[in-house]
Amino acid sequence: MEIRRAAMIGLGSIGSYLAPGLEKALGHENFMVIAGGSRKKRLETEGTTINGVTYRFQVVDPEEAHEPVDLVMMIVKGPQMEEAVRQLGCVVGENTILLSLMNGISSEEALAEVYGWDRVIYGVTRVSIRMVDHKVEYDPSLGLISFGEARNEVPYTPRIQAVADLFERAGIPYRVPEDMKRDMWLKYCANLAENLPSAIIGNCYGAWKLSGHARELYRMVYGEAAKVACACGVEITEKDLERQWKSVFGAPFYNVPSTRQDIEQKRKTEVDLLAGNLIRLGEKHGIETPYCRWMYHAICLLEEMNEGKICPQEEQDKE
Repeated sequence: MEIRRAAMIGLGSIGSYLAPGLEKALGHENFMVIAGGSRKKRLETEGTTINGVTYRFQVVDPEEAHEPVDLVMMIVKGPQMEEAVRQLGCVVGENTILLSLMNGISSEEALAEVYGWDRVIYGVTRVSIRMVDHKVEYDPSLGLISFGEARNEVPYTPRIQAVADLFERAGIPYRVPEDMKRDMWLKYCANLAENLPSAIIGNCYGAWKLSGHARELYRMVYGEAAKVACACGVEITEKDLERQWKSVFGAPFYNVPSTRQDIEQKRKTEVDLLAGNLIRLGEKHGIETPYCRWMYHAICLLEEMNEGKICPQEEQDKE
C-alpha cells in the first residue's frame, strides 16, 4: 500500500506545517488543498507564506467531483468541522485513508459517521506555530505528528505503514503510539490547560516557565480534565503532567496558544470543541467541571465582544 496522491482541507497553521513537505514528496500535481470560493481565489493568487517562503499549492473546488486520492487530512478549526466533513467527500474513494489532525477528541467520530471507521485513523499534532495574516512561522525542529489505529504494534497495519512511509519521504517528524486514544487525551488535557487560560488572561508560553501562579492554573485545569479522562477509561497521571511541563518549557518563549491567537485576531475559537466537549463528557459521567465551565463562558463572552454584540446602550438604541 502506497500513498501517491493526497489532499488537505484546512491550510491553516498545522496545514502549513505539513504542506511543503507533502508537496515535495508527492509532486505539485499529486498534492492538493481543498478550498472553494474566495478562499480558493486567495490561495491561488496570493499563496501562503510559510517561514518566509510563498507557496502556491494546487487548489481544488469541493463542489466539483475529483479523482479520489489515497489520503485526506482534515485540519480545520472546530466551527468549520461539519462543513469540512462534507466537502472532503469530493476526493474520497473506496480506499481513501482519512486522517484528522484537529484539536480535541471528537473529529474522528464525525468523519466515521459519514465515511465509516474502515477509512478513519487517529491523529494528534504537537507543533508551536504563529500565524498572522496568512503568514506562518514555526521551528521545523520542534514539531511532531502522532497517528495510528486505536491500538498499534509492530508491524503496523498497511494503512498506518503507508502514512509513515509518506511522512518519511516528506521529512515530517512522527510517531505511532501504542495507545493512540491515550495519546489523544494527553494532548486534549494540554490544550485545555494551555489554550483556554491564555485566551482569557493573555499570557505567552513563557509565563508557565516563570510563574508559579500560571503553573497552578495549568494544574487545576489539567487535573479536572484528567478526572473526566479516567471516567472515559483513560488514565492520566501526575507523571504525565510533569512530562508535559517539559514540552511547555521548551516552547518558544513569546509564542502563544492558538485560542489566544483566535481571540486577538477576532476569529471564532474552538471553545466548544475543547471546553464544551469536556463539560458534556463530565455531565455524562457525573463529574463537575467548574474550571472548564467558567472558561467556556468567559471565552464565549470574548467572542461576543469581538463580534460587536456587546456595545453601549446608545449604540443599541441607534440600531
